[in-house]
Amino acid sequence: MADGQMTAAAFLIAELRRARARRGWSQDELAKAVNYSASMVSAVELGQQPPTAKYLELVDRALDTGGLFGRMSTELVSLDRAQPWLRGWQAIFEQARTVRWYEPRYVPGLFQTEDYARAVFEAGGLLAPEEVDRRLADRMNRQDVLHSERAPQIVAVLDEAVLRRRVGGRKVMRDQTLHLAGIATGHPRVRLHVVPRSAEEYPGLGGQFALAALPDGTELAYMECQVRGQELDQPQDLLRLQRVWEATLGEALPPQASIELISEVAESWS
Repeated sequence: MADGQMTAAAFLIAELRRARARRGWSQDELAKAVNYSASMVSAVELGQQPPTAKYLELVDRALDTGGLFGRMSTELVSLDRAQPWLRGWQAIFEQARTVRWYEPRYVPGLFQTEDYARAVFEAGGLLAPEEVDRRLADRMNRQDVLHSERAPQIVAVLDEAVLRRRVGGRKVMRDQTLHLAGIATGHPRVRLHVVPRSAEEYPGLGGQFALAALPDGTELAYMECQVRGQELDQPQDLLRLQRVWEATLGEALPPQASIELISEVAESWS
């Protein structure tokens, strides 16, 4: 039942995004047309906020869909409250055919060990212990998609600083870097690259981002900040990030050399 609900939620998100794209509107333009904030439109399309029946009614009217989303609302919006709505990057990831992912700060969440992830959430004591536990369980559960038949092809590029920044202690870092090396050598749908610290300034240092290609041909970008994630689908934004990706990948070591560097760093944490 849960899988069916997740599929229904993902379907609704994809259809809302597709209907807006067919009209040629940005999220800001749709927001003005339905008299909602742009952040609300973004949250709905990211799966961070379930759309209300009223929201879908206004979208139907604005996009002239003939009441499509209103008819879908009873089945797809009134989801069992025990089942979490798809959230942010996970919503995109579970639909993606390919993902290109760049991280200059932390090991990507999908590749984190439990101890490393706990150290990330506990940093600075900003989160209550129960919130740390909740987020940790959620992160570990989300990694299941890596081992499913639906896992996308992933090319991930990490800055070497990610491997050398101490998070949670030396043992945590050794286990984490060994875990990364294991993924890089053993996962058939993951390819890892590392930008060595010998590289000079390069465009990727501006911040984390991911580029996803969905089965219907839609291309999306996702960026995270301290408060929330942001989805980008405008051609000029995608073109900019694609250029940043190519420039960043050009600075990275090839896969085998990257694996050797990861293993070398793992030994340095012993």
